[in-house]
Amino acid sequence: MRRLRGSTLSGTAAAGCLLLLTACGHGPAPAAEDAAAPTPVRAAQAPALLPVPHGEGSKVPDDFNGDGHRDLVLDDLVKAESHADDAGIGIVYGSARGLVPGARQLLTPKKHAAPVDGQSPAVFEAEASCDLDGDGFTDLVVTTDPPYDGQGRPPVPLQLLFGSPSGPTGRAVLLTVPDRARFGNDWPERPVCGDFDGDGAQDLVVHASGGRLSYLHGPFTREGAPRKAGAPIPSPGEAPTGPAADVNRDGYDDLVVRTSAGPGKAAVVLGGPDGPARTGATLPTGVDIALGVFGRGKALDAAVGTPDGIAMRYDLPTAAGGTSPASSSGGGTLDVPGTTLDAADFDGDGLSDLVTSGSGVRVHPGRANGPTTRGTVTVRPTATGTTQVLTAGDFDGDGLADLVVRTYRGDTEDSVEVHRGTAKGLVTERAAVTFSTSQFLTP
Repeated sequence: MRRLRGSTLSGTAAAGCLLLLTACGHGPAPAAEDAAAPTPVRAAQAPALLPVPHGEGSKVPDDFNGDGHRDLVLDDLVKAESHADDAGIGIVYGSARGLVPGARQLLTPKKHAAPVDGQSPAVFEAEASCDLDGDGFTDLVVTTDPPYDGQGRPPVPLQLLFGSPSGPTGRAVLLTVPDRARFGNDWPERPVCGDFDGDGAQDLVVHASGGRLSYLHGPFTREGAPRKAGAPIPSPGEAPTGPAADVNRDGYDDLVVRTSAGPGKAAVVLGGPDGPARTGATLPTGVDIALGVFGRGKALDAAVGTPDGIAMRYDLPTAAGGTSPASSSGGGTLDVPGTTLDAADFDGDGLSDLVTSGSGVRVHPGRANGPTTRGTVTVRPTATGTTQVLTAGDFDGDGLADLVVRTYRGDTEDSVEVHRGTAKGLVTERAAVTFSTSQFLTP
């Protein structure tokens, strides 16, 4: 899973560590790379546009066309000029051999957003992804900027783009958050997908206000309505954060909720038959959080990025007495730079490797006693500029996580690289796939 706008819990922390799903079937091979081509690729040099492969539905995460291969969502695209409007949201589709830059799709507010009061939104940004209607095609939750005069309760800014055999080709629908599920006059935002009540359908949790969350039970209709929604539920913080994960492995997805949207304390909120209604382990103040299998205990572990290093919390427990916050069972500090965190199993040993970024991208191998600085490798992209981790996940269907990074220089130049996982660890010297998001500027 990728890091979407507004998300502070690493995009691959849970899915990459727990449920790396092996892709199946066949698709077009990735376009051959021109080793002599400059980086970043200019729009005129973009791979030829290929048709989106049609699928029949799957349970692979981020599989918008349902062909059994993971796809990549890109929320920050190169612009033709620095002051040009946001191009939209890009999707690069996967195949049996990994991402195919030519098989791509551009989602724009003009063509794909639902107008509100006759106005198309100017903001159109990816927030979360999951199969909300249970048809085997991943759906995309986007945030927009509907008209609002500042009086009373604001409208819901979230819209749903439903996947299909051709991907999310239709126009989005407005997400319905019933009045009974709202509290206060805050914008309903920060959506997190997960099966919080264990019924097999994907639900949504969104921010309400005043220490409450709106809990929307799935599956959702094609009109954007949840199956049901009750009164807002109490929460230990204001900022629900994804992706969800079954932290205590009881069959219900859990999520992290921050005290506020910025750096600060956080707590695990545990799912159950009534949804995410119990507060579990509390986490120390930090900038970013990654959940993973870091080598201790039966529950998931947490890595918290702080200015002083990575605070580790192992074997996150359930709530004490069912309702009271509990501290984690043990921890320590990993003295490494980088406050932005991701976690995934790149070598298939069942343990999460910890990725730190912010001052260079480094991968710290997972060991039985937690991540270690011994054997740390650095990802050095071909392009020069500022590098960020987009996501980690199994993009080639071999059961091992791959790492996707983007290097950019301003608003008009960038390069995206996919580094593959192997039994010996992540391949950092050479990218398996390289392209520029400028390819979305071509028709």
